Amino acid sequence: MESQTDIGKVVIISTSDGFLAKSLITKLERIGIKADFSHADIKELEKHTEEMELAILFMSEELEEMPETLVFLKDTLQEKERGLILIGEEQQYDFVKKTIPSQLITEYFKRPLDIDKLMKSIGSYLDNNTGEKRRKTVLIVDDDITYMRTVYEWLKGSYHVGMAPNGVQAISYLARHKADLVLLDYEMPVANGPQVLSMLKNDSETDRIPVMFLTGRGDKDSVLSVVGLSPVDYLLKTIDKETLLKKLNDFFAGTRNQG
Repeated sequence: MESQTDIGKVVIISTSDGFLAKSLITKLERIGIKADFSHADIKELEKHTEEMELAILFMSEELEEMPETLVFLKDTLQEKERGLILIGEEQQYDFVKKTIPSQLITEYFKRPLDIDKLMKSIGSYLDNNTGEKRRKTVLIVDDDITYMRTVYEWLKGSYHVGMAPNGVQAISYLARHKADLVLLDYEMPVANGPQVLSMLKNDSETDRIPVMFLTGRGDKDSVLSVVGLSPVDYLLKTIDKETLLKKLNDFFAGTRNQG
């Protein structure tokens, strides 16, 4: 597994100071995985979210009285694109799923807990979702919903994918989520692609996010009009799935080599 100095921590969350939760930290640290404990309290959890690679929640009946904690955890997992392992009874699992959707849950372990299986699951997650193996996030911005969903389907197996139907929602998305690349439609109503790119470049929070234009216009004037804004590429919408994936894979491979 990748050196643990290169990644964050496993955060173990519980409503009480349970022996099993604390002993899990010891087991993880013995094999070189950094781990921390947090009570299921928002203020305490906030101290751990920056370094959190994976959350492990020991579920209990007390969580039913703490809906705001589950909402906070859901929002954190979505924003930072981190995994969640749940441990507890099936009834507790069903309750938690009312707030945290299944797609955010990496795995669920029933009690009595198979600690060896849990340790393997943690190691596997960290091996496949941290450092250079962490999935990149691509934001697609296009007012053509059908085309945007098509590109989403093409990319979702290889990347985390966000979608925004216009520039305003793209800016809103980027205020809440990290993106490694924006696929930006050239022609949109209200704010077109070049205008959105200009807004991104003029904001210190987004000025370094690379942008590729997706457009139906391949004429010289259209290309020259955005060269000064430094998009990393200019792709025609006639591009097929395989070519687009290769473009993205080559781009991210290039950024890794430069790093």
